[in-house]
Amino acid sequence: MKRIESTKNPQVKQWKKLLTKKEREKTGLFLVEGFHLVEEALKSNIVELLILAETKTIPTSWKIDHIPMVIVTEAVIGELSDTETPQGIVAVCKHLHWNVDSVQTALFIDAVQDPGNVGTIIRTADAAGIDVVVVGEGSADIYNAKVVRATQGSLFHFPVIKGDIGQWIARFQNNHIPIYGTSLQNGVDYRSVSPSSSFALIVGNEGSGVNDKWLQQTTANLYVPIYGQAESLNVAIATGILLYHLQKK
Repeated sequence: MKRIESTKNPQVKQWKKLLTKKEREKTGLFLVEGFHLVEEALKSNIVELLILAETKTIPTSWKIDHIPMVIVTEAVIGELSDTETPQGIVAVCKHLHWNVDSVQTALFIDAVQDPGNVGTIIRTADAAGIDVVVVGEGSADIYNAKVVRATQGSLFHFPVIKGDIGQWIARFQNNHIPIYGTSLQNGVDYRSVSPSSSFALIVGNEGSGVNDKWLQQTTANLYVPIYGQAESLNVAIATGILLYHLQKK
């Protein structure tokens, strides 16, 4: 089993590059950190390599006979970690690819920039039983370490794809499936819309909301009423409220 002790090792430097979007897109790889998330990634068969701190041990229940492993120092783990208190395990994983030919419900994320919000939205859509999440231009990268962590594993078993929201709107329109935007202007109370087994929901940027060009193509635009003094709802919270209302199960 290979062992690496130096943070200046060329292989460590190469792994560290995977913390950047450019390198992730170039290689089709990304890093997953922490025992829970690595275990979830293993279940999805996307792990290419395990990197384990010399002070840690792999749980006996994990089936990893076919996966190469490198033992490293805590310092090396620190170089690869995006958290303040690394758990001592990192996996190099390959990007996921999904077949999304048959879709009845979808969530479109339009330029949501905060990685924590994007990850939480993905996790919420998974919990609500949505068929696919489409992450549009201007949003945080779905393989960003903070996004991956916030999904708590949903990213590994639930269809999340980078896509053109305009093309997806056209697809749903062609199939006569309602599309709902989110907007206070010219919007209606979300409770005025009945749940359905087929729909798409568009949620938008934390500051400016959904792009006007998308709002002009929707069946209706919805808002969640605010009864207190808060200026607005967090986009991930609003998404959860809307998805659970719209989803007919």
